[in-house]
Amino acid sequence: MNNDIKFLKVALDLAVRNSSDGGHGPFGAVVVKDGVIVGEGCNQVVAAHDPTAHAEVVAIRNACSELGDHDLSECTLYASCEPCPMCLAATYWARIKRVVYAATRKDAAAAGFDDEFLYKEVALPLEARAVVFVQELQDEGAAVLTGWAANPDKVVY
Repeated sequence: MNNDIKFLKVALDLAVRNSSDGGHGPFGAVVVKDGVIVGEGCNQVVAAHDPTAHAEVVAIRNACSELGDHDLSECTLYASCEPCPMCLAATYWARIKRVVYAATRKDAAAAGFDDEFLYKEVALPLEARAVVFVQELQDEGAAVLTGWAANPDKVVY
């Protein structure tokens, strides 16, 4: 069995075990570096009262903690389902260059997890989105960023 199948089966097993009680979402993920699982996660949205606690985000957080680094560019993410827009963004922020997944977002939609709304929202200009965005204190906000950019002790990420 190749490594992709091996680690994808681990993610799928996490999804099954985590969701068998019906109280957790059916999603699992693992982050792998050099053939070793360095982070794993299951959907914890309901249990943690945290809408960001998707399996992929949990796995990424755990991998970063385990490795002591926010840069997972040498890692692969294995997920039981195609990552939603939030998890996709987290994958990019973690610099993961490879994702292997089982179910598609259409499979997730058929099970009641429809992310299509989010995909459409992200493509819209701010003023057309369902969430109201209000900008205030632009000069002050920009000054914070300018100050950080000028800080010689900053850690670029």
